[in-house]
Amino acid sequence: MPKLFDPQIVWEGIPALLPYLPITMEIVLVSAFFALVLGFAIALVKVRRVPVLQNLATLYVSYMRGTPLLVQMYIAFYGVPILLEYMNRSIGTHYSINSISGMFFVIIAFSLNEAAYSSETIRAALQAVDKGQVEAGYSIGLSTLQVFRYIILPESLKIALPSLGNIFIGLLKGTSLAFVCAVVEMTAASRLIAGRNLRFFEMYVSLSLIYWALSLISERIFAFLEKRLRKSDAVIRKNEKLAQAEAGKD
Repeated sequence: MPKLFDPQIVWEGIPALLPYLPITMEIVLVSAFFALVLGFAIALVKVRRVPVLQNLATLYVSYMRGTPLLVQMYIAFYGVPILLEYMNRSIGTHYSINSISGMFFVIIAFSLNEAAYSSETIRAALQAVDKGQVEAGYSIGLSTLQVFRYIILPESLKIALPSLGNIFIGLLKGTSLAFVCAVVEMTAASRLIAGRNLRFFEMYVSLSLIYWALSLISERIFAFLEKRLRKSDAVIRKNEKLAQAEAGKD
């Protein structure tokens, strides 16, 4: 009589799934990059209150945060080919719809979804920067670009990093939905492997352990980055106090 649960299959399942880890990490890193760039642009539009674009950005963020990621992936998977076919018919292009990789749809869906969440985090961080520091930058002759580069950006990064870390981990776990776009990453691979021996429970336990380990590693990386930022900030403040003390002696 077969065992109801076989721990041996769990431990054997982990090395069987690891070859698909690069695909998962490719989705995470590429999507995170585009989401950060787009999220930053949206945050700037909302902070600067750019006419028309601000309303469009608000609508975009509301829609992406108010609809399920799975639905957005289906829309990307079925909508992008329709858009390309429309372009082919309208302006005479010859895009090959069948040659598009499923990874393309996955990255589009994840990037657009995560950009909405990242934009709100970045917007809040930009608005939380001390106005006194900004005014001090202008008072010593810094240009707007220099104030943004040397004051606003570093300060907002320190504020936003913990939330961005949580968004990154959420993106990492969300890659388990990539199989709906015919991408064989770790979750899809676990289903295929489990279909051979019908040990679905054990394979999903193996998958969960890998995701757990990746989440713990990501947490440590972001905690290290936060610590480095706090340490550099402490050094800057110490130097400022020393400079003030020297100026007082003079």
